[in-house]
Amino acid sequence: MLADATRIRIILALRDGEFSVNSLAELVSKSPPAVSQHLAKLRLARFVTSRQEGTKVFYSLANEHARQLVSDAIFQAEHSLSSNPRHHHAEAGA
Repeated sequence: MLADATRIRIILALRDGEFSVNSLAELVSKSPPAVSQHLAKLRLARFVTSRQEGTKVFYSLANEHARQLVSDAIFQAEHSLSSNPRHHHAEAGA
């Protein structure tokens, strides 16, 4: 699920709340049909949940684990690129 950059961007966007397909498409700079296909895969993997309000469907992260999984994957990628990854700098300043 995390091998696709668009799906990662969708999950990162959903950290800020609940969004419709069109809103997510705008946020990740992809077409609504493409985002819809990615959301279907993420829903099957239980990364996201959906709720319907009238004719609109809104998506959100299924739980905190989906958010943490993406954060951990990004942090691990930073470790593979540098012996002094960026997220360590952010923790030191906190």
